[in-house]
Amino acid sequence: MIDAELLKILCCPETHQPLTPAEPALLESLNKRIQAGEVQNRSGKDVRETCDGGLIRQDGKFLYPVRRNIPIMLIGEAIALAGK
Repeated sequence: MIDAELLKILCCPETHQPLTPAEPALLESLNKRIQAGEVQNRSGKDVRETCDGGLIRQDGKFLYPVRRNIPIMLIGEAIALAGK
C-alpha cells in the first residue's frame, strides 16, 4: 500500500496528472494477463513480473506498476489500460 502522503505528491511523469490506487479487481485481472504473457509496457517489452499494486493516471489510460511497495514511475514501464 502506498503511503497517503506519498500519493499526494506523486504524479504521472509524462502528463503530471494525479494518480489513484488501482482497485483489487483490476489488479487481479491485469496479473492474470501478465501471467498469460499478454501484457506489454509502453516500451514494447513483455511484462513478466506481476504487480503488487498500481497507480492509475487520472485519465485512466495508463497504470504505473507497484512492486515490493515501490511505485515504478518510468514512462516506458507504464501499462496501457485501454484493453483492460
